[in-house]
Amino acid sequence: MSAGDAEPSAFSLAARVPNAKALSRLGILLSGRGSNFVAIAESIRAGRLKGVEIAVVVSNLAEAEGLKAARELGLPHQVLISKGRSRAEHDAGVIACLRAHGVDLVCLAGYMRLLSPEFVAAFPNRILNIHPSLLPAFPGLEAQQQAFEYGVKVTGCTVHFVDDDLDHGPIVVQRAIPVLESDDPHSLAARILAEEHIAYTEAIRRVASGEYEIRGRRFVKRNSE
Repeated sequence: MSAGDAEPSAFSLAARVPNAKALSRLGILLSGRGSNFVAIAESIRAGRLKGVEIAVVVSNLAEAEGLKAARELGLPHQVLISKGRSRAEHDAGVIACLRAHGVDLVCLAGYMRLLSPEFVAAFPNRILNIHPSLLPAFPGLEAQQQAFEYGVKVTGCTVHFVDDDLDHGPIVVQRAIPVLESDDPHSLAARILAEEHIAYTEAIRRVASGEYEIRGRRFVKRNSE
């Protein structure tokens, strides 16, 4: 989701921020294994993603494997349990944690919760999500299975800004792969995941640069025609 009432004009204002350093501190939200988080961390370590750092990793589940990875990498991490709390209460806690760590770009990496409008408004046009399909095709859960069962010949992944609608905000990066005759839903999901690890790093690089504009729904490099 993205900022509730901010929408197009707010996206445009955010797009004019010229200083990449203003988008240098990442907050990672995850609920599971966090493979995209690990890929982002590796891209930073290897120098493929320059000028950014992971400020904190937050999970709503204490048993999330991604937290173990954060500990092993020596990264700040926090568990904020969502069970038994209202969405508003839980989101307020996550917002406070991200702000306390100076986060300016939030990256959802398998975070299995819908963000409230209040959360989106707290980080207007500064939340990215990755989805395992070529949006707008196959939004929602089990996108890889949806694509396989529909019989598409090409699928992939999408990194997009989060807005108030599910899997809907402006698209930053997409990567496509063919659906092979030998694929099953599991092999297809695994090949899409490999593309996700590349796409998320590229999307963060593009957004952190500040050199972009949103034209309608189009994410375009600044000064490009």
